[in-house]
Amino acid sequence: MRKTIRTRFLAAGGVAAVLTLAAVTPALAGPADTGKRGVAAAPTAQGDPRSTTDRVAHFYGAYIDAVWDNEDAGSAAQTKALRGFYLSAAAQKKVAAFEAREHADGILFAQNVPVKWAVTYTGSGAGHSTALVTLTWNDGKNPDTTKIKVQSDLTTRKITDLAPVG
Repeated sequence: MRKTIRTRFLAAGGVAAVLTLAAVTPALAGPADTGKRGVAAAPTAQGDPRSTTDRVAHFYGAYIDAVWDNEDAGSAAQTKALRGFYLSAAAQKKVAAFEAREHADGILFAQNVPVKWAVTYTGSGAGHSTALVTLTWNDGKNPDTTKIKVQSDLTTRKITDLAPVG
């Protein structure tokens, strides 16, 4: 009898844990995108390592994550490694010069960290691709945004230039 009660108790606890996890996990993943019929669509992220626009998006996503988690001991090393991997040597020098002159982050062109980012392909030619990075700094009806023009080399896929827009 004791074994049956204990088994039922453990099974009930396991079911409760699974149901709690199932209820909490979508909330932790972020807001749902509702479709035309009000049904929440599953969040999707994808990319192509051959696409310079995707690489810019991957860089900004990883970079913002690392800067956002600045209390993590590995954050500074991560941002340095990301810059080394995704930026050309010339772009790294330009970023460093901006940071020395402006005392602000030369990737975000700011002293704080955005809450959202988006990357849009804007064209290509002469061996380069351009993308527009939109950084969103706060939530609400009228969030503050800034834009950065990012140029990438089509052969190396490295970011070769970054410049604030406007």
